[in-house]
This record gives sequence, C-alpha cells and structure tokens, in this order.
Amino acid sequence: MKAIRRFTVRPVLPEPLRPLAALARNLRWSWHEPTRELFDSVDPGGHRPEGADPVRVLGAIDAGRLAALAADQDFLGRLRAAAEDLDRYLTEPRWYQQQPGEPPASIAYFSPEFGVAAALPQYSGGLGILAGDHLKAASDLGVPLIGVGLLYRHGYFRQSLSRDGWQQEHYPVLDPGELPVSLLREPDGGPARVTLALPGGRSLHAHIWIAQVGRVPLLMLDSGVEENAPGEREVTDRLYGGGSEHRLLQEMLLGIGGVRAVRTYCRLTGTPAPEVFHTNEGHAGFLGLERIRELGRPGPGDGPGRGEDQGLDFDAALERVRAGTVFTTHTPVPAGIDRFDRALVARHFGEDGALPGVDPARILALGDETPLGGEPGVFNMAAMGLRLARRANGVSTLHGAVSRAMFAGLWPGFDPDEVPLTSVTNGVHAPTWTAPEVARLGPDASDGELWELRRTLRERLVTDVRRRLRDSWRQRGAAAAELGWTDTVLDPDVLTIGFARRVPSYKRLTLMLRDKDRLRALLLHPERPVQLVVAGKAHPADDGGKKLVQELVRFADDPRVRHRIVFLPDYGMGMARGLYPGCDVWLNNPLRPLEACGTSGMKAALNGCLNLSVLDGWWDEWCEPDFGWAIPTADGAAALDEERRDDLEAAALYELIERRVAPRFYDRGPDGVPGGWTAMVRRTLADLGPKVLADRMVREYVERLYAPAAAAHRALGPDEGRELAAWKARVRAAWPKVSVDHVEVGDELAEADADAELGATPAVRVRVDLGGLAPEDVEVQAVTGRVDADDRLLDPRTSVLKPAGGPDLEGRLPYAGALSLDRTGPFGCTVRVLPTHPLLDHPAELGLVALPVETTGQGAGVLMR
Repeated sequence: MKAIRRFTVRPVLPEPLRPLAALARNLRWSWHEPTRELFDSVDPGGHRPEGADPVRVLGAIDAGRLAALAADQDFLGRLRAAAEDLDRYLTEPRWYQQQPGEPPASIAYFSPEFGVAAALPQYSGGLGILAGDHLKAASDLGVPLIGVGLLYRHGYFRQSLSRDGWQQEHYPVLDPGELPVSLLREPDGGPARVTLALPGGRSLHAHIWIAQVGRVPLLMLDSGVEENAPGEREVTDRLYGGGSEHRLLQEMLLGIGGVRAVRTYCRLTGTPAPEVFHTNEGHAGFLGLERIRELGRPGPGDGPGRGEDQGLDFDAALERVRAGTVFTTHTPVPAGIDRFDRALVARHFGEDGALPGVDPARILALGDETPLGGEPGVFNMAAMGLRLARRANGVSTLHGAVSRAMFAGLWPGFDPDEVPLTSVTNGVHAPTWTAPEVARLGPDASDGELWELRRTLRERLVTDVRRRLRDSWRQRGAAAAELGWTDTVLDPDVLTIGFARRVPSYKRLTLMLRDKDRLRALLLHPERPVQLVVAGKAHPADDGGKKLVQELVRFADDPRVRHRIVFLPDYGMGMARGLYPGCDVWLNNPLRPLEACGTSGMKAALNGCLNLSVLDGWWDEWCEPDFGWAIPTADGAAALDEERRDDLEAAALYELIERRVAPRFYDRGPDGVPGGWTAMVRRTLADLGPKVLADRMVREYVERLYAPAAAAHRALGPDEGRELAAWKARVRAAWPKVSVDHVEVGDELAEADADAELGATPAVRVRVDLGGLAPEDVEVQAVTGRVDADDRLLDPRTSVLKPAGGPDLEGRLPYAGALSLDRTGPFGCTVRVLPTHPLLDHPAELGLVALPVETTGQGAGVLMR
C-alpha cells in the first residue's frame, strides 16, 4: 500500500541539545566546516544519502543517541562553541556596516533558481549556483539582502542513464517538512500567503517558505496549497518545466507574487522595506510591474508603506521603479531569453488579470522586441527587464560588450559602446567550493607538501568516481558480477582533466571526441597518460543535448578506454564539491563568445586546479600563462564553417594537452615533484583566487549598482517622479524637430582634406534647432577620435559645447567650443545633441540623439588626416 499523505515526525530535543535546532535550520552549515563536523559526529555510524542535511540527521536519530549526546560533555562544549559562533556571525557588524554614507537599508534579490546546498535542490546550473553564492557572500559581508525565488516540489530532475547511454529523468517529490526551510506565519499562527488573480475569476495562492542562508532570508513561494485548483497547484511543480503558459505563470508568481511576499515578510518581521530590487535574469522581470501597481494605488494600500508614494500615474510610477531597480542579464544569445506570445501575456494582464488598474497596452509595450530585430507578436522578458531598470549589467567584461551589442536597438542612435549596460564579473563563494585541506594550506607549504595534497585530493576523487560509476551501472541494469573492472577505473597518479556543466550545444560536450583516435592516444599514452571525468545534464526537452550525452557515454563505455574516461550522471552540488579539488585541469571549450561567464573554472581555480579553456567569459578577462592555457579559436572564414571550426579547435585542444599540459605535469624533479606544475598551482591559488571570489563580486554590486540605485530612489520622490515623467514626455514629443543644421571647425581646417598639428585646439561652432525645447533640456557635444577606413570614430571622446549667443532669424541657437587634437593619425569629429536632466544617470537613457544633417559641405562630421 502507498501512503496518501506524507509528513515528518521530529524528535523532541533534550534541553542541552536545543541549540542543534537553530544550527540545523540555518544553511550556514553548508559552508561552515566546524558546524558540518559537529553534525557528522551526531550520528557517526548512521547511513545518510548524499546531500542529507542536519535537518534530516536530527529527524532520523533515535532517542537513545540523543540521550547519550545530552550527557556527553565534550559534545556539549563543541555545541556551545558552534552556537555562540553562529550568534556572533548573525549579529556582529561586518563589511557592509562599515560603509560610508547611507547604503541601502535592504535589497531584494530575485532569481528563478538558487543553488545554496545539495539538500535544497532548487537549481539547474550556473544561474542558480551563482544566485546561491551571491546570497552567501552577501551574508558574509553583512549586506541586508532578501532572496526571492520559488519552491519547486520536484526541484530539477535527477539524471540516470539507460543501458544504451540515453539520459533518463526522474522527479523525486520534495517534502518541505524534510527540507531546511520554515513556513512564514501570520500572528495567529496561520500560514502567510500571497494571491494572484488569473483570467476567468481564478486565483493562484502561494505559501512562503523561508530558508535562512546565514544572515540572508531566502523567501520561496509554493503553489502546492489546498486552496488552489489542481492546475494552479502545479505551477511550482518543477524548475523550467511545462509549456509556455505554465512558464508564464511561474514567472508571474516569482515577480508579482515575490514582491507581495517581500512586503508580507517585512510586515511580519519588521525588516526594512527594500530600497533596491535586483532582477537576476529576465524570469523575474514582472516584479517591476507589481511595484508600478503598488505606486498607482490610491491611499496606503499594501505598497511600500508611505501613502504619498502612491496614487502615481503609470509614467511617474515607472520612473520611481526604474530608479531603484538593477537588472542582470546572463545570456549572450537571443535564444536564451524567455519570450511569450503577446496574446497570452495580454490575456493574463487584462481587466480580470493579475494587475488591476495597470494598462495592459503599457505592459505589452515594455516587452516589445521589434527594436531588437525581433517579432511583433512576441513579448520579450529581457527587453522588459531592461526597460524597467535604470542600471543593468552583464556578468563578465566580454559578456558586457556582447550584451551592449545585442540590446543596442533599445538605445537607437548610440554606438554599442555607449549603451548603458555595464558588467560585474561573477564570482564564487570560497568557503563553499574550496576543499578544507586547500583552505588550511599555508603560503609557506613546500612544493612537496603541495604536490602530496594534490595527490590526496586526486585519490579521493578516484574513490568517489568508482563508487558513482558502480551505482550508475547498476541503475543501467548491470549485475555486480559484471562490474569488477570499476575497481581499477582511473589512477590517482595520472593527469586528471575535469569537464562538468549543463549540456546545451554551445558548450560542446563532445568537442573532445572530434578525433576519437587522437583522444584514445592521449588517454593511453605509455608515458604521459591522461584521464577524463565528465558530467552534465541535458534539458529534458533537448534531444540534441541528450544525443551528445549518449555519444560521450558510448565512447566512455569502450573497454579499451573505460579505465581512463568516465561519464558520471546526476551532476549536482554534492558531486561538484569533490570534483573541483580532485582534478588537475579544468576543461571548458564553448563557442566564443557564447559563455557569459562560466564559473565552474573559478571553483576549480580556488582548489589549485589549472584552467584549459577557450578565451570566453571570465577566462578571457583573467587568463595568464601562470594560471593555465588558452585554447585557440578559429577566425575569419573558418569560424563560419561549423565543421571546420570544430575540427581546428579540437586539434588545438589535443595539441595543447599533448605538447604542453601533459609534459608540464609529468616533468618531475629528483624528488618526484613537478616544479613547473606546482609553481602554476601556487600562482593560481595566490593571484587568481582572490579575483574569482563572490565577496569581490558582491562588493562591486554594492558600490557600483546597489548604492547608486538607492541614492537615485531616494532622490526621485513622488513629485520628482511626476516631474521627470512629464519632462521625458515633452522631450520625446519635441525631439523629431531637434536638428544640427550647421557645423564649422576652425578656419585653418575649413578644407575637408586639411591637415592638423598635434596639440592644436581648433574652434568648433554649430547651430542647433532645439525644436521648442529650452537650452537646459539638452547637451550639445563635440565627439572626436581616430577614424577607421569607413570614417567610423574609434575610442571617441566627448566635450561639451556651450551656448554662444542668441538665436538667428530661423530660431537656431549657436554653440561653440574647442577640439583637442591629442592623437596623431586619421582623426575626425562630429557634433550631436542629447537630452539632459539632473535626474538622469546616463545621457543615452532616453535613446534620443540628434546628429548633423548629411548635406554637401555639412556632413556627419569633419575628417582630419
């Protein structure tokens, strides 16, 4: 018989052991080694599945063991020390509390997935792991963050393999009672909940679960409540599951419901309302619409808490929302963006939809992707996210440049370099991903000690791989008698290369198989063999990705090489924590520039693992010969031919391993230690390690994005919001008549082919028709720089031209200034007019610019060669 209901019976902890409950309920144990060791000793002989957390440990322990622990003075002393340490961690001032000025009182961080710990499987890949590391680093730094996500009752799928190597998915049911979460409750003890109106008079209700991540609460909305109809109950069933409408409902619950959950949490706990809202990828973009609805409500309502903030029209509310919003994009390709049919969106935001009082036409305009070259019938979540945020960023320097080009259509008239989208390179949380032995390694450790540690970690990985491989083969139907060969898989003294990540096509899981004979030769080299540990999940709907997995598995099943290459199914945080420290080299070979950041190599680097990667994402930014090797990429015509490109880049990969990587690893001194290799490990730990930290990343977010967003939010009160919205409407209406009608550059440069001397400062004069705008509404600029063969300005610099008299008979105003010719070679200049206002953060914000009329003698600029 099967149970129709499932629940957890918890033990009553004896009084001396009561602090264990608080330690188990705070996910700080997932990165705090002393707390993990304490719980390991609670039930040292107990069998625990991978990912089992202290909550489950306490739920399974018997009364006799509890009584013994309550009388164990040594254990109680360690328990008191751990509890006191957690209390200090939660209450003492940290980095954020030492910041000057008035940093944000609170920041809400929205993400569709969070990878905090294996015990809370609410992640699919890098986006979720990054979000989890963001929360942990914010906690360590004392940043008052509130995380907001969804609680998926099936999480992401568990992966296994069929006998012929085809990926199979399994969705285990997650019982919140067995997870390290607690239900947010109202003062009367009932569960707090949020509700969204759906078309046809339906409602979507959700409870709010809290996972305490150190100092940071993570609010997760759960639609699996009895008040919902069966369809609505399944909205949070699984991560990235279901069809288009299912995904839309998930994102509405995350964004709209998430804001309401934050308001509820702040009301019940006294936490300050967020001044900044951070949208981690477009999935959560609807949060801005809910905040517009709040500000449009008459009276205090359920909004941010100040009645004067409310009763704003759409445009004024939009300005207030934009001022305090940060948007982070994680994709370098349009195909990675969530897009919905406009009719579907219109139906859910109509008269009886989720946001009463908000004009559906205005909502649809926010998601219009036609300026990006997209389709008129599609609603684009990233376009909406960018329009609802005054500050936006990519996740590496290269990704920032790619994103500026990809989204430049939202700022017409501006070169991609001027698009107001910066970058903050991702980082990883060192206490989570660094092996304790590596963290304890002192700078004075000898080469011999360092090399011995590397072998210890490699040996530990080999043991773990053999266990996982046996488990995988048993799931594939093999009998125990067939699996004796798994006892000799991998060798703790062989160069070990790791490759583990999601399996979309651009990450090229099977590039290593491009020339199978050459790969076999590397694996079986008589003097310098290589071994590969590979893992990764394909999306359940991606048959192309599953075929790549199957191709890799079939190669790894070959008896000739299966002791040198393994594929491990069900890649997750638990596996990763052993994989990164145990590998000598971390391989990454995406199609450049399609890897936004690629943080797996960062986690490997924290453990002294060297990187072997295409120059993409973070590796393009920080690659140095002492940290690893760059895989050359195909250029020109070769890059356009996919087959030739992959052939060339695979050949470059084999060449690097055979001629540079393996010889460096096996070049041993008289003491058996490879001095050149250990020198690279040292440099990776000492010089690269500090760069890849999530602490560095979160500090950058605070200083460059959160603090300025909070300042802008404070400066843009209701009256200022109305004034700025009215000014923008006036400027947009007048802009078609704004023009640059006449440009003159110094008498000595009157001829188009005139030469100029370095250091000269020729005068520039221009007449501008402001189209009815006032001079204070605009800024007139001279733009100068070197020019290429097509007369495009390179590395342009701007200088402001000043009014130089009254209007002429046609109403045009004169402006003048001087150019600084500080560079030799082909040089050019042009003039442009931009809107300007004290409350704008960036001159491109409105996407409006006026350039010279292209007529004879009055071209778009003046060239000086």
